[in-house]
Amino acid sequence: MLPIMLDLATVRALYAGRETTPLEVIAAVIERRAAWPDKAVFITPTSDDALRAAARKLMAEHPEPNSLPLWGIPFAVKDNIDVAGLPTTAACPAYAYQPTADATVVARLRAAGAIVIGKTNLDQFATGLNGTRSPHGAPRSVFDANYVSGGSSSGSGVTVAAGFASFSLGTDTAGSGRVPAAFQNLVGIKPTVGLLPNTGAVPACRSVDCITIFAATVGDGVAVRKIAEGFDAADPFSRRAVWASLPTTDLRIGVLAGAEREFFGNTEVERLYDASIENAKSLGATIVPFDYAPFRQAAALLYDGPWVAERLAAVEDFFASSEADFDPSVRAIIGGARGKTAVEAFNGKYRLEELRRQTEATWAKVDLLLLPTSPTTYSVAEMQAEPITRNSHFGRYTNFVNLLDCAAIAIPAGFDSADHLPAGVTLIAPAFTDDALAPLADALHRLGARGMGRDKSAALPEASLVPAASDTMLTMVVVGAHLSGMPLNHELTLPGGKLLKKCRTARDYRLFALPNTTPPKPGLLREPGFAGTGLEVEVWSLPPAAFGHFVARIPAPLGVGKITLDDGSAVTGFLCEAHAIAGAEEVTVHGGWRAYIASRARP
Repeated sequence: MLPIMLDLATVRALYAGRETTPLEVIAAVIERRAAWPDKAVFITPTSDDALRAAARKLMAEHPEPNSLPLWGIPFAVKDNIDVAGLPTTAACPAYAYQPTADATVVARLRAAGAIVIGKTNLDQFATGLNGTRSPHGAPRSVFDANYVSGGSSSGSGVTVAAGFASFSLGTDTAGSGRVPAAFQNLVGIKPTVGLLPNTGAVPACRSVDCITIFAATVGDGVAVRKIAEGFDAADPFSRRAVWASLPTTDLRIGVLAGAEREFFGNTEVERLYDASIENAKSLGATIVPFDYAPFRQAAALLYDGPWVAERLAAVEDFFASSEADFDPSVRAIIGGARGKTAVEAFNGKYRLEELRRQTEATWAKVDLLLLPTSPTTYSVAEMQAEPITRNSHFGRYTNFVNLLDCAAIAIPAGFDSADHLPAGVTLIAPAFTDDALAPLADALHRLGARGMGRDKSAALPEASLVPAASDTMLTMVVVGAHLSGMPLNHELTLPGGKLLKKCRTARDYRLFALPNTTPPKPGLLREPGFAGTGLEVEVWSLPPAAFGHFVARIPAPLGVGKITLDDGSAVTGFLCEAHAIAGAEEVTVHGGWRAYIASRARP
């Protein structure tokens, strides 16, 4: 007998113990899918025969259990992402086409042994956060069929929460990979834009779209993300990861304060948000109230500013010929882009950059944000009565994230006092902190967990626990060509190095420009009694193997020793042999290597 939730850790353990097979899991999926009363979850389910055939093929070609990373794991795909053999419709039948190839992420997941169980319903053209804007009906909350499932990745959220799939793919422009997670007691992995390629996905706002993952636990979602991610030259918005870190101690978490705490009358979601803040405190975090206003104003640009024209650009020809085939709310939003000008687009871009600059004051004080995923929820009837206004409530704390280039992980926060409906919170940090966010998100989820998906009694498996980064990484100080943005920084980032912090040395260090080095390199020398101002350095963490390889490549006259930082701590880093500075130019006055290099570039 399979459990209600098909989380990765549990299914893998059953396979490893030879207690079940992919064919038996697929048989259960077929049975559950057929019995589920909500028939709006899928647009195109994979046929029963095709599912059985896929399981048999996997077992014949890879007979050893768990011999592939996702061996026999069932997953669902939002119907704006291509799956070869199944139509892509974006919830608009007139738009349907038959893809000849999988989207890049789907191909990677299938190659890892996962089995596609079908294409899921969505708010048409991924325009909405509630799940009711589809001609195929509105998927419902797994806890109360009167309530919305969240969107636009509505069916994708339900498939995992209902126990049909171990994980699913959604997309996220304004929050579509996070809001359904909150409403279905799931985790939503919202990667940095460009980390997962969008090749084979129907665009909404192409410059800020990303493919997302719904899962039962943070560990599951991260495991899937690591298989799906990676640069793809076929996607012009795909990016090579430049991983960033978060502090492993003294973490500062920004939370809502004052008038920016808006829950639209939902005191239960507010209570659960406050409980999550207390849980974060118990993990040792420092809670920092911050001004959400510039983030909120950036969020407003996505629908109230010229970015709505990007939605029209995605379907311009089809909209011109088939406007009547659009959902009324979607038609009103996309049609509202008509008449937007290039001047408005540039002014919108300027305004976004002004707001981005304003948010820098917050990021200087905090390492990440902890926000409600959605401040409230609504019944289907309530949403349909005020489809634009109430949908916008769901996006109050989500719409800014992609515009401001952040990574996010949405996690469950518990249920209301009546044990009726769940709520969620989201951890948000700057781009490429995806890995760094995961341990905290997992720890916070485990403190506030009430099961997984619709199974409120399920325990989160220990096997899916995300270890803290400090458990496996070694720290190093860099002072010169390995600083962020400098010529040798890739030697830290490529093997998985992560920036922990920027700081300064103690005051008694001097810096010299070593002659005849390519690229130019500095020599750092400590002189007790020297009263400088300290020098700019960065502290990085590296996997042990990469650390050893890195240290072995350090050329003379540089060496490794302990460098004292301005906070009194001593960290391994580059030092220079004293004889090497004879005749070298001293550049201490510049305060650091980056400033010295910049001074040389000035005429």
